[in-house]
Amino acid sequence: MTYSTLNDHAQDLGLLFLRSVGALFLLFVHGLPKLLDFNTQLTLIEDPFHLGAPLTLSIAIFAEVLCPLLILTGVLARLACLPILILLLVALVVVHSEWSVEQGQFGWLLLIIFTSVLIAGPGRLALNHGLPGALRYA
Repeated sequence: MTYSTLNDHAQDLGLLFLRSVGALFLLFVHGLPKLLDFNTQLTLIEDPFHLGAPLTLSIAIFAEVLCPLLILTGVLARLACLPILILLLVALVVVHSEWSVEQGQFGWLLLIIFTSVLIAGPGRLALNHGLPGALRYA
């Protein structure tokens, strides 16, 4: 095995690790609690754009449950990063603008992880290889 081949495998494993850990953290820490306790979360969720708590919570669940599942599998991973990044930016810049970097470090780290996946893509260890044409790279 050549250095180039080993390096390619290491990059693919690194991207798999990056997207898997980021997706699982977001899913288990934020997404599933919102999904499994929807009614309680309706009373807790911030509604910065006055869309109504049910719609705002549904958008958050989409970004924190469905999108991480797509990223975890590597299907439409780049596209799935966009709602997450928007949600994180709204949370960090609009909803919790008074937070210091220390207080918002989990959100900033997730922002870094999902921006990296957006730029690099899911790698070759993903299910996106079966998709046709441009969808393979989305």
